[in-house]
Amino acid sequence: MRVERCYFCSSPLYPGHGIQLIRNDNKIFRFCRSKCRKMFNRKKNPRKLKWTKAFRKAAGKELTVDPIFEFEKHRHEPAQYNRELWQKSIDAMKKVSDIRKKREATFINRRLKVGKVLAKEQDYKEVQEDLCMIRSVAAKGNKMKLDSKEINLDALREKIKQRKLEKKIQQQDEDVNMDLSIVEEKIKQRKQKKKMQQEAEVNMDSMEEDEPERLLEEN
Repeated sequence: MRVERCYFCSSPLYPGHGIQLIRNDNKIFRFCRSKCRKMFNRKKNPRKLKWTKAFRKAAGKELTVDPIFEFEKHRHEPAQYNRELWQKSIDAMKKVSDIRKKREATFINRRLKVGKVLAKEQDYKEVQEDLCMIRSVAAKGNKMKLDSKEINLDALREKIKQRKLEKKIQQQDEDVNMDLSIVEEKIKQRKQKKKMQQEAEVNMDSMEEDEPERLLEEN
């Protein structure tokens, strides 16, 4: 399956899609849609329209110079059929497409890095120019002091950590005190139970000793 390219915008043209125009001099022009055909009839320059591949390549937004593009050139040289050569060429096409995608991605990332650096510089300039919007001019005797003491975030974080630790220690102490009080109450209850049991045993013994005397008195 041969995938053609649109003559105007260079987008891919699959079999059964697009428009084909044959001029009087037998030159063939293939277009992906009616929009490209109309622009071609109006003699528009594709390098001046931002939605075409020609504009993007001319503006340096896409990869243009690379040995990978040499594989896509049309070669009008007949080659004798060979099964091994055919299989190797298919494997090579897959590898070339993968390499091309990686190189295009690296090219785009490099191009975007420059924009990020410029954006940071622009933001820094804007902050310096409009510093009055962030800090009031009337602070400290109507004088701007750019070299003022900066807030130490690390010290604040350490203070917050210390406060959290102190709260945890206090909670643990409270829990320990609660546990001790509960244990003391249980010990007191056990002692009281033992005393009650001992008193009951003493009473029972005294009752047993007094019973024969009572029987004798009754007789």
